[in-house]
Amino acid sequence: MSTFDNAVSIHPYFKIKAGQMDACKSFLAQFCEKVAHEEKCLYYNFTFNDDVMFCREAYQDADGVQAHLENCGALLAEFLKIAELTRIEVHGPAGELEKLKPTFADFNPEYFACECGIGR
Repeated sequence: MSTFDNAVSIHPYFKIKAGQMDACKSFLAQFCEKVAHEEKCLYYNFTFNDDVMFCREAYQDADGVQAHLENCGALLAEFLKIAELTRIEVHGPAGELEKLKPTFADFNPEYFACECGIGR
């Protein structure tokens, strides 16, 4: 069985508020420190295009996503004071996505169900 058979990736885009880039970057270290101990995290990093930040993140399954949100929820709430969530997508197997719909309801994400592919 592949590590990716039930993998779920989250694709959030944030617009960093004017004058808040230094504060944003200090949050990144805090997020990484928390996530480093999450057993089901497959990858987690940040990319930028000017004042738009994207968090590249994936987890072994819906339970891994739930654990991540519990771990980082309070920090995310603080981060949203200096950034606006402009878009969020959740990708993975349909069964795993269904488990997450109640959790993500307030974020209004777009869901993408995996049809086929390969993983190692």
